[in-house]
Amino acid sequence: MRLLVRTFSELCITIGTLIVLFVVYVMFWTGVRAEGATAGQIDTLEREWVEQPVPDAAAAPPPPKAYTPGRGIAVMYIPRLGKDWEWPVLEGTATATLKKGLGHYPATARLGGTGNFAVAGHRRTYGDPFKDFPRLRPGDAVVLTDGTTWYTYTIARKPYRTVPTDIGVIDPVPPKSGFDGPGRYLTLTTCEPEWGSSHRLIAWAHLDATRPVTQGKPPALTG
Repeated sequence: MRLLVRTFSELCITIGTLIVLFVVYVMFWTGVRAEGATAGQIDTLEREWVEQPVPDAAAAPPPPKAYTPGRGIAVMYIPRLGKDWEWPVLEGTATATLKKGLGHYPATARLGGTGNFAVAGHRRTYGDPFKDFPRLRPGDAVVLTDGTTWYTYTIARKPYRTVPTDIGVIDPVPPKSGFDGPGRYLTLTTCEPEWGSSHRLIAWAHLDATRPVTQGKPPALTG
């Protein structure tokens, strides 16, 4: 009997240790890995932007390149979520992609284009990019750059809660967004509740302004 009690106690200690290690991994180690991965993605994008050839002003602009799955598209800034909040946006929403940054839904519009540029991000784990998502409010700026242009979007309404099967939230004109016709929109999606995935939180924004990067950062990032 004593041996049975000791064995059971040791088993409980082992299980408890494994649980603690798992929690540490989820809460801290994934964040450490994500920090390195996202910084690497931003560095790669910035190097590509520096190395890209200067377009000939007299020539017709070349057609935009297709987005490559898993590769960086842009860098996103949301001042409401922190002055140092800066995340790369990559093409696709695969698990491996979202471990390195935010992910662009492939079937949606290009950045700055007519339609809906839709982006997904983790609420928790892998750097917690959208941990404070519920803080977003109408009028908040979401700024992106693709190395040549700054795009400033403005949040249209407070985050909307829905279920994962509600795929209409990334339609060109999302039915519940309040937008009344075609335009240049941005959709942000993340999990709800904070440590679960039974629902989704959605934020919709519309494009308010663009400016060449040669003119410096937009007012939303400098004011």
